[in-house]
Amino acid sequence: MSGAAVASPGKLNAWRMASRPPTLTAAVAPVLVGSAVAFAEDGFHPVRALAALVVALSLQVGANFANDVFDFKRGADTGDRVGPPRATQLGLLSSREVMTGMWVAFAIATLAGLYLAIVAGWIVVAVGVASIVAAIIYTGGPWPIGYHALGDLFTFTFFGMVAVVGTAFVQTGEFPLLAWIAAIPVGCTVTAILVVNNLRDIDTDRAAGKTTLAVVMGDRGTRTWYLVLVAAAYATVPLADFAGGASPLVLLAALSLPWAAKPARAVASGVSGAALNPVLKQTAQFHLFFGLFFTLGMVAGEHWA
Repeated sequence: MSGAAVASPGKLNAWRMASRPPTLTAAVAPVLVGSAVAFAEDGFHPVRALAALVVALSLQVGANFANDVFDFKRGADTGDRVGPPRATQLGLLSSREVMTGMWVAFAIATLAGLYLAIVAGWIVVAVGVASIVAAIIYTGGPWPIGYHALGDLFTFTFFGMVAVVGTAFVQTGEFPLLAWIAAIPVGCTVTAILVVNNLRDIDTDRAAGKTTLAVVMGDRGTRTWYLVLVAAAYATVPLADFAGGASPLVLLAALSLPWAAKPARAVASGVSGAALNPVLKQTAQFHLFFGLFFTLGMVAGEHWA
């Protein structure tokens, strides 16, 4: 009895570690922005928005579990790892346990997705299946896209464009121009999270044969790419007003600048190795606050229009 009581918190902590809570903002912000688009288009539906959030979070957790186990199996996660510890690598969870957790997460995403498919149409099924397959082959399968310099494109596409536009679609039944425009800055900020991760791991990824875009671009190029993504996020926000029909209040996204400044300075100054772990968390926080203020601007603009 006492042994089980001692072992349980350790196991729970291992699952928390494998789910990587700091990365879950990557799933929250796009749903917020997509729901704000639906609100601006007079189609906001709270239950569908909640279901979209469940899908997004479950897909993110499932993808994190997949990365945890597949990176370990491919030798990308070793004792030389400078990033946060991985549950499979440390032996806190077996590969089988993490794989089971992955399928459970995808099952939850599927259940919530079936509801959205019923209310929004068959295209939701196609997008959902594509998202699950992409999450698995990111680090799994015979040709993992994350090992062939396609991780940035994958992240921008699925956690930016697909997540924002999809969230707007399941509520409005349409693909409004505003959704496509709003997805661009969200895609930029969420991709910046991956860029910091890959910048930190350039040396260990190269040694393991994992060819990320950071490995291809090198240290200096990757730092420049990060700063370009942050700048592009702010530069494209006005398009939501000029071309997408949103209120000028979308410029409230600029209130997130304090959260962007600290990690941007760290990246620009040459911070490297394990010292980039806090920068990764700061970038995830920036992504969330950018999404929150962008959302606030769209909603407030419609409310006061």
